[in-house]
Amino acid sequence: MVKTTHNNGEHDHATPGRFVSLLTKDTLGLVLAGGRGSRLHDLTQWRAKPAVPFAGKFRIIDFTLSNCINSGIRQIGVLTQYKAHSLIKHIQKGWGFLGGQLGEAVELLPASQRLGEESWYVGTADAVYQNLDIIRTYDKRYILILAGDHIYKMDYGRMLAFHAEQQADLTVGCIEVPVHEASSFGVMSVDENHQIHEFNEKPENPKALPGNHSLALASMGIYAFNTQFLYEQIIKDADTATSKHDFGGDIIPSVIGKYRVYAYPFRDVQSGSQSYWRDVGTVDAYWKANLELIDPVPELNLYDKNWPIWTHQEQLPPAKFIFDDEDRQGVAINSMVSGGCIIQGALIRHSLLFSQVVVRNASQIIDSVILPEVNIGQNCKIRHAIIDKGCRIDDNTSIGWDEESDAKRFYVSPEGVVLVTPDMLGQALHYVR
Repeated sequence: MVKTTHNNGEHDHATPGRFVSLLTKDTLGLVLAGGRGSRLHDLTQWRAKPAVPFAGKFRIIDFTLSNCINSGIRQIGVLTQYKAHSLIKHIQKGWGFLGGQLGEAVELLPASQRLGEESWYVGTADAVYQNLDIIRTYDKRYILILAGDHIYKMDYGRMLAFHAEQQADLTVGCIEVPVHEASSFGVMSVDENHQIHEFNEKPENPKALPGNHSLALASMGIYAFNTQFLYEQIIKDADTATSKHDFGGDIIPSVIGKYRVYAYPFRDVQSGSQSYWRDVGTVDAYWKANLELIDPVPELNLYDKNWPIWTHQEQLPPAKFIFDDEDRQGVAINSMVSGGCIIQGALIRHSLLFSQVVVRNASQIIDSVILPEVNIGQNCKIRHAIIDKGCRIDDNTSIGWDEESDAKRFYVSPEGVVLVTPDMLGQALHYVR
């Protein structure tokens, strides 16, 4: 079994070889990236959820787009809507490397009133329907509908192979989730051949797996369609006045029992266990998923050369740690620190710092996620927090030590994570973040 060595000296299994085939070459990827992500509260006040920074140097959408590229899907449409400027700018800068002369591209498809003066995307299926004329020009056999706001690494070629082998009309990527969390997902029941015979979107009382009452089978928001079948279903849905025009709420339930609809379990090829997948849709989940990356051998391997995560990042100098005096040392312990950071006589412990963060003398950062371009003054104490991009933290500031005081100024999550944004500090708004 092949092993790789991480930069931190730890060993982990490499991702198996890519399943690139004629199937992926004949597939159009459509990434739904228009959602606000309101459960992230002020993190999405001025940016769409897929544009939220993640893992020190990436944006959330980079993981879905990288999955496409690594799977051999090189024609991709990104459907945007809510406050998309930051997302659009990121894609233009970071995803323009595909060979346009070969027909490869990440194409932006913003809501543009194509069908009427008030025709914003009103649902996931409607977003695809409004771009049918563009989608038809690709002339692909398969269309892969993807959510742009989850963190995972997946070879879509294997799912497409399963789809073709089952002679399916539609295949839904799925994972097992605790029953008490399943009401946030589309929940399905399948037979022994993985054919779906029941699908309920965000049910109040999710149905558990047979023989395991603690887990339910949930949709990942990933759908492989035969192209002509997709066209037929979304046109039919568009003509249905009572529909909310959503894949999970309308399209999928309407085809169960009438067509060949299958569930593809997202599992590790080698071990058979469920693969890493995170919905970072809440402040607590976002904080936790970022800090998981600090573990000696995290579930999400960012050091895998066989499955790189592509992105755009400014050309920055290495991180710098300065001062080694008895009363002030620049130190980071069990942490990840990105390029352009300066740790000036401060202590960083079990935290993740994005690029161009400055932390000044005698400050302490503990169990925190610090987004890009944050400037933290002297003698600050920050714990159990997320500090949004561009914040300027004044000298002697304390965050994360007094929940009652924090709640008066900032957002405090159900699990006690303190979210701080420039708006909350009375600092400049309305710049690209």
